[in-house]
Amino acid sequence: MANLVQELNSLDFSVYIGGPMQAAIKAQHDASLSQVNFIKEVGFVPGTTPTDPTQLRYVDFNYKKSVPTENAAEPFATSEVTLKVPFLSMLTIPALRIDEMTIDFNAKLNSVETQNVASEFQGSASISAKFWKVKFNASASYKKTNSSTSTTEKTYTLGVHVKAVNDELPAGLSRILDMLEDSIVAVSN
Repeated sequence: MANLVQELNSLDFSVYIGGPMQAAIKAQHDASLSQVNFIKEVGFVPGTTPTDPTQLRYVDFNYKKSVPTENAAEPFATSEVTLKVPFLSMLTIPALRIDEMTIDFNAKLNSVETQNVASEFQGSASISAKFWKVKFNASASYKKTNSSTSTTEKTYTLGVHVKAVNDELPAGLSRILDMLEDSIVAVSN
């Protein structure tokens, strides 16, 4: 039994439990950086340096629109309209987060000890007598057999379940996107 406790104490739980947790934290960190890089690369026109995206990227839509006129003979006129829309307001910005993480670690140590002890005793004695002589014969034998078998079986299982969801945008980013939507302008040509 002491060997099993020692075996269990020798397990490095920082590897079995901490390893998957550190991997999840790194994945969350990488997802956040991916979101920042996505906004820089997709939402802005490249500036003079990679860390200086200075102009917001827009998408222009041109279409014809009927507008009412004061002329009774021609109540409607056609006008060319250009709609400028910030590109980021049209996209789904990646916002993955780990919602749940379950680590199942099972250590199963089985110890089987078998001991066989067999003892065998054989003895015999004989006495023979003659008239004036006594003859004594004795013989003895002893046999003992010991057999011992010890088997330890180790089984370690590790199951990690991670559930990632598309998170809501951070409040600051959501407000910025709302302001960008407010900046959509329709200009008549």
